Amino acid sequence: MKPKSIQPTDVERKMRAEDFIVSKTDAKGRIIYCNPIFIEFSGYTEQELLRKQHNIVRHPDMPRTAFKLAWDTIQAGNDFFAYVKNMSKDGSYYWVFAHMSPDIGANGQPVGYTSVRRCPQDHALDYIKPLYAQILAAERAAGGRNALEAGFQVLQDHLAKEGKSYEELVLTI
Repeated sequence: MKPKSIQPTDVERKMRAEDFIVSKTDAKGRIIYCNPIFIEFSGYTEQELLRKQHNIVRHPDMPRTAFKLAWDTIQAGNDFFAYVKNMSKDGSYYWVFAHMSPDIGANGQPVGYTSVRRCPQDHALDYIKPLYAQILAAERAAGGRNALEAGFQVLQDHLAKEGKSYEELVLTI
């Protein structure tokens, strides 16, 4: 987990079009590999990242609902796509379009996860930012125990209005 002393700032770091952030985790979400672009954008050294939970770069503007959906999907053995706002060690932030996939072991169960992130399109962020803000507001209003249920309800209502699944929405915006 990231140190609580890190305060988010309004400083945005933009990924370059040719950048790919790559990381691998074990089955518990601890980082076992990170490429130089991940190190650059996170602001941590490789030693600071290895064996740490991947949520070390989690930004507080990200709804818990998004991460619950991600974990449920990849732990079930499926790929997951999402727009994610991450926080660097210095409090700055960077948006990514993430593709997370399970690494399946001989027993057919995930033994780890690989995530490849690239620069998101601006029009997709224009769409996703207000949706995440609505989900996050619902989570905060509902409080700890009911936050995920409230967040999922906002997401489900939005998907019903759009007439799309979550995956269809993310891959078509």
